[in-house]
Amino acid sequence: MKRFLLISVSLIISLSLYSHPWKPSHYVIVDTDGGVDDIKAITMLLASPDVRVLAITVSPGVLSTENAYKKVKSLLNLFYHEGIPVGINMTNSQSREEFPVALQTIWGDESRVNMEQAPGNMNLISEILAVEKTAISFISLCSMTTAYSALKEIPSFRKQVKEIIWSADGAADTKGYNYNIDKKASEKMLKQEIPVHIVRKYIETDVVFYDDELISSIGSINTIYAKKIIEFFNLETTRNHSFCYEGTDEMAVLFLHYPDLFLNKVAGNISESIPSDFKGIKESMLRILKGETVGRNQVIRQLPVDPLFYFEDVGPMVTEIINRYGIDEWTSGVIANELHRHLGIFAIIGVKMGIRAREYFNTGVDEFKTASYAGSIPPLSCMNDGLQVSTGSTPGHGLLTVRNDTITGPFADITYLNRKIRLTLKPKLTEKISSALKEYNFVYGLNSNIYWELVRKDALKYWLELDRHEIFIIEALRP
Repeated sequence: MKRFLLISVSLIISLSLYSHPWKPSHYVIVDTDGGVDDIKAITMLLASPDVRVLAITVSPGVLSTENAYKKVKSLLNLFYHEGIPVGINMTNSQSREEFPVALQTIWGDESRVNMEQAPGNMNLISEILAVEKTAISFISLCSMTTAYSALKEIPSFRKQVKEIIWSADGAADTKGYNYNIDKKASEKMLKQEIPVHIVRKYIETDVVFYDDELISSIGSINTIYAKKIIEFFNLETTRNHSFCYEGTDEMAVLFLHYPDLFLNKVAGNISESIPSDFKGIKESMLRILKGETVGRNQVIRQLPVDPLFYFEDVGPMVTEIINRYGIDEWTSGVIANELHRHLGIFAIIGVKMGIRAREYFNTGVDEFKTASYAGSIPPLSCMNDGLQVSTGSTPGHGLLTVRNDTITGPFADITYLNRKIRLTLKPKLTEKISSALKEYNFVYGLNSNIYWELVRKDALKYWLELDRHEIFIIEALRP
């Protein structure tokens, strides 16, 4: 019996390490007022594959609602996460006095941001809670205004929100900035029944959080998120403002991932979390920015990135493809073409399309439904293999449907959280690729080795040259 129990415990631990690897541990809604520390915290949340940012709402505080919205939306556009919805406070939009440094800090290209179609905070939160049934963490990087309004106005908020993580100066500190933006909301939220974790800033005597060593370590990480934080520290407004080098709202993100790195004082449903493992906190921040918060593969730890591991015609392109398009596209491309049993142009297009769709919504694999209009006739149908590998939308999971009623294409419809988009390969590129394949077939025939050598050569060329951000038309559709 004792041996059986030991085996059972071991099995449970093993399953906890390897089951449902595509499902993140944390589903979050984030509320921000556009502070300079918020850009770093939000970037970290977006970088972590173990977090799914369902929505971001903006409230007045450091900035007005309008300016905070511009900052957040421009950041999401910069990361190509256009599908993450951003809601605005419709009843109270003006901050008491906007902070010049926050206003001057560049998050992204604000000229591309249009507020006219922005949903209200309460409508957006209601919509998210209606379609996502997983328990949600509400992360407040500013006041408790939005959380308190949601508690009053949205019945499901009390049921589905498992915790509120609030970046503030402590449970007993009523002089803190985030507390005083909306005192009434702060007082009410500290008395209701949803657990509130108050996460304090990083304070280590005579030590700056973002020291030269940490900034250098972030600079060595080859991800768009780490690059954005380095860009933040290179801004003139940042270099001249000591607050930018403090660890403040970022601690809420680190607490979400690694609560054991904090000293947690609990009183009823209110807890106060103080950073305590300073070395571990910095190491964990780097892990988040690297995207190493969850395992990505099932059988192998990672595919080799050494060019010598690959065939002679592939090896010279390995490093450049990874640097241009990221490790996800590279890994998906390798697996898709091994599945496809030859290097195929439309298989590569399918990989790029699937990664672009995941990027748009900032999801992992196996999280949305895909309807492919590439049909069942090669070469267009080869796109289906690339799509299913890069998205995890496979027939086995019941998430991939292949349609043969294509009028123009190839394209795919992606449905996620009651939102739907269509990605279409630009017609001129489709025609160019298809014409070349027809010519190869006409001249050499499908049974010729020359035909497949030419296809392989073109597939590698397009893999390297085609930027997934430029080759698709993306349309928002009604679900």
